[in-house]
Amino acid sequence: MLSRVTAGQRREAASVTEDLISVLALGGVTLPSVEVDWEHGRLTGCYLVQLGSARTLELLRIVDLLRKGLRYERLAHDD
Repeated sequence: MLSRVTAGQRREAASVTEDLISVLALGGVTLPSVEVDWEHGRLTGCYLVQLGSARTLELLRIVDLLRKGLRYERLAHDD
């Protein structure tokens, strides 16, 4: 029963994880252990995306990309 109820959540968790991996790759970042915690979701109905471990250099790049994105968003909305 829970499996049928959470089918959409499973699809959404898989999709957003794929999107995250793709966007980070476009920015030159690879997080080697990004994955959906399927076991947690199976037990609770809440699917979590584990970002896993990352090197400092990768995190610095992600922070840089986020800052640039936020700057762009502010500029686009200030018009």
